Amino acid sequence: MIKIFVIALVLLLLSGCSTRRSSYYVPSTQAASQPAVTSTTPSKKNYKHPTMRPYTIHGKRYYPTVVRVGETFDGRASWYGPKFHGKLTSNGETYNMYASTAAHKTLPMNTIVRVTNVENGTSTVVRINDRGPFVKSRIIDLSKKAAKEINMLAKGTAKVRLDILGFQEKGKKAIGDLKTLSAGPKEQVIGSYAVQIASFARIEGAVATQEKYDKTEGYRTIIKDTEYNDKRLFRVWLTGFKSENEARDFIAAGHFEYAFIVRD
Repeated sequence: MIKIFVIALVLLLLSGCSTRRSSYYVPSTQAASQPAVTSTTPSKKNYKHPTMRPYTIHGKRYYPTVVRVGETFDGRASWYGPKFHGKLTSNGETYNMYASTAAHKTLPMNTIVRVTNVENGTSTVVRINDRGPFVKSRIIDLSKKAAKEINMLAKGTAKVRLDILGFQEKGKKAIGDLKTLSAGPKEQVIGSYAVQIASFARIEGAVATQEKYDKTEGYRTIIKDTEYNDKRLFRVWLTGFKSENEARDFIAAGHFEYAFIVRD
């Protein structure tokens, strides 16, 4: 007899990043060089290295996802500087406002991005190592150095275009040249999600379900041999979802009544 277990999946808030700053530069009529920001950056003592799970800031849910070399994005840039200099970024590095780095809500850490100020034609290249800015109208938060290179320090924000150039090797802070980046991966996936469609006490039922539903909508089935309440349980997962949104869309289509998201 087939036993389908419905398990509620509780997504943990992104550790460390769930309290990430809402920082952006607002010019002051009295002191245009002083950023008006509010910091909720965790201390080194309380810091926990973040995972790449979705996270919530100010009631909004963010889903880190897939990005490809050559993609472009348009929006407004802001910058953050002295108040955060020396504090931890979302990937555990120490923020250096004199380095070519930036914060982005969903781009993978170590994504290399060309930022072009479309208002004056200047550009700079940065490495993503932080999360933000959590302001609706802004898509990237630049270091002070990067902001200076595109002449937006005094104004505080600028209309920009982002070009994805490549993905830096983990742990490497210096930005590689374009030749090195072009030899690297062309796509970066944040996280790997699966959808559980059924579970069985007997392997025969799992195998039959795996064979029946393999390649559903292009996704592949696998069997996970697990234990539940001290009993062996064979779970059938559909794999290949590149983001939580993609998995949620699949479940919403109603292919499987008791399906739910799991991390692959």
